[in-house]
Amino acid sequence: MDEIVRIVVDGMGGDNAPKEIVKGAAAAARDHSDIRILLTGDQEILKKELEQYDYPKDRIEVVHASQVIETAEPPVAAIRTKKDSSIVKGLMMVRRGEADAFVSAGSSGAVLVGGQAIVGRIKGIERPALAPLIPTKEGVTLLIDCGANVDARSSHLVQFARMGSVYMENVVGVKRPRVGLVNIGAEEEKGNALVKETLPLLKECGDLNFIGSVEARDIPSGVCDVVVCEAFVGNVILKLYEGVASTLISKIKGSMMESLRSKIGALLVKPALKRTLKNFDVSEYGGAPLLGLKGLVVKTHGSSMAKEVENSIYQCVQFKKQKINEKIMEHIQV
Repeated sequence: MDEIVRIVVDGMGGDNAPKEIVKGAAAAARDHSDIRILLTGDQEILKKELEQYDYPKDRIEVVHASQVIETAEPPVAAIRTKKDSSIVKGLMMVRRGEADAFVSAGSSGAVLVGGQAIVGRIKGIERPALAPLIPTKEGVTLLIDCGANVDARSSHLVQFARMGSVYMENVVGVKRPRVGLVNIGAEEEKGNALVKETLPLLKECGDLNFIGSVEARDIPSGVCDVVVCEAFVGNVILKLYEGVASTLISKIKGSMMESLRSKIGALLVKPALKRTLKNFDVSEYGGAPLLGLKGLVVKTHGSSMAKEVENSIYQCVQFKKQKINEKIMEHIQV
């Protein structure tokens, strides 16, 4: 019998909560017998929402939380004062071992602060890192860090590279993942002080398949499997990536509706185009795990719809079954 993976889902976090969150949770519970979901939030609201869906009733439990941390609230103060919030309650369940993972589309700051303060870091990890999968021509690439450490040091980036490699090899199945460091050119003399200091350290890591510097324009082509940078750069890359992708998709769809000829052409290429566009849909890849914590915390987009919530839950199952934290611990000792 498959091991049961217990996943807490923040039922009140995100622009489309609770409707899309509950819908995604119900779909995951319906399709996978090895999942148990604990929905945190207002019991009355969540139970009423759950009534709309068909799912095995023993696979979802509602855990009442009377408070919600809003996106605009200062994260540190919110975590300290809103002990009965859906985020804090969920993180506490992971800390106490009552759940294997926590998923939230709520306040990024609160999830990041709470993850470190409540769940805690793995021994030896200097800073946890937020690591989303982004689509490329070759499949997917892990971008680490994209939001947790704006002022990182070179030693942090080396750990990001190791954690990212473990994740890509064991969750995504990429053997000897290629690691690249974001830079403004391939030449070693280029880059800011942080990049220049980090490059030689990564070259010395015999456990990594480090390929050197990569420029942002090469990331979409799939030049490497793990893209390493500090959070300011990573967040800019991620947001630009998402913006360009959605703009291109919108422009392509608009162009196909311009004339009768383009509409006929659109019908002919629709199946192939649909497959291609699906590959560049961020919701297909779940959320961004906060790697380096004692338990799994996954942050999904604030605008997440049911599909992304569902995929984030599946992501947690893979993370748990592949024992990613144990493997990260092994590599940090290198």
